[in-house]
Amino acid sequence: MTAAPSGDRRLAHTRAASVQTYARIAGVLFLLSLIAGGFGEAYVPSKLIVSSDATATAQNIKALEFLFRMGFGGYLVESVCDIGLSLILYVLLRPVSKDIALLAAFFGLVGTAVFAVSELFYLAPTLILGGAGYLKTFAPDQLNTLALLSLRLFAYGGVMFTVFYGVAWVLRGYLIFRSTYLPRFLGVLLVLGGLAFVARNFLLALAPAYAPSSLLLLMLPGGLSLTVWLLVKGIDVQKWEARAVPNDVNGSIKAPE
Repeated sequence: MTAAPSGDRRLAHTRAASVQTYARIAGVLFLLSLIAGGFGEAYVPSKLIVSSDATATAQNIKALEFLFRMGFGGYLVESVCDIGLSLILYVLLRPVSKDIALLAAFFGLVGTAVFAVSELFYLAPTLILGGAGYLKTFAPDQLNTLALLSLRLFAYGGVMFTVFYGVAWVLRGYLIFRSTYLPRFLGVLLVLGGLAFVARNFLLALAPAYAPSSLLLLMLPGGLSLTVWLLVKGIDVQKWEARAVPNDVNGSIKAPE
């Protein structure tokens, strides 16, 4: 007669540990993504790319090719983390609204896919400036210009990525605000950061003169706060369970259909 309650308690404990583990993993992936993204998107370009000088950019890439390739590696790490986060955040936020959580995951995955394609343009200068025989028909200045143009195309691909990324964070911020098992201020910060991403990219398309890069900084408070919260606090498991219908299938966690 006492086996069922005891079994229920064990199942609840296992489920709680699994959800909290998901939250901790999300925090780690956020941290890795922030570090890798900051290295690949900010540090490396600041050291190598001279936006108005194709020759200087080409010389920098040739002289510091390993650093340039490390920047590409940073982009890859960020993309892998984003894919993992799409799944984990769907699991964590699904109890609030399955449809919206799934839509946010779709936007995040599309953004990551677009970003992955644009990364080809980032790596292309290593081929353009590599001195291959089939490139002998181009003058050195032309090759330098093509390399800088490829980096510009990569930047535009990144713009497309942040549109989808911004929409995903607006949706996730809304779900966090409604969740009760994560602080509402985190949801507000994520919504503001996501809207800033979307606004800047539309401004770049419609009115480039009014699209300051500083708008992107509005994503940092939300991203950093959520990372720290998930690593240190995790989520309120009892409140998560109150919104989800537990269903243990092969050790997985499922929210209501």
